[in-house]
Amino acid sequence: MHTTCPSCAAINRIPDDKRNQPGQCGRCKSVLFNGDVVDLTDADFARFVSKNDLPVVVDFWASWCGPCQMMAPIFKDAAAHMPFDARFAKVNTEHAQGVSGQYGIRSIPTLIVFHQGKEIDRLAGALPAAQLQQWIRQALLKAKQ
Repeated sequence: MHTTCPSCAAINRIPDDKRNQPGQCGRCKSVLFNGDVVDLTDADFARFVSKNDLPVVVDFWASWCGPCQMMAPIFKDAAAHMPFDARFAKVNTEHAQGVSGQYGIRSIPTLIVFHQGKEIDRLAGALPAAQLQQWIRQALLKAKQ
């Protein structure tokens, strides 16, 4: 399995027998699967989304958006509970206008699940924790097909 380091963006190869372990980046020695949410920009979005063998759940948000602020801790909690199932990232639509335009983000928050660079599922609007995790799990099933 290949995964992108959330700290330095290096591509790391993880043996299948160590897939469910935190792991360490070969370049910067950071923990690869720490359950944190990665902040992405126009510059690093494509590499992170396309070079991970795990699906990537991306939250498109803005600092002025009330529902985005409400959902931020729920999204962070989902990432902490699913560190080996998917990678979790956030894109600030005010700072990453290129990526936001490329994916036609019209309302926020918008969640998109990517697998190997391709969009698998999309959801607009904030959700409570249980519904968010349920939607993510259903999207991850689609990614395995």
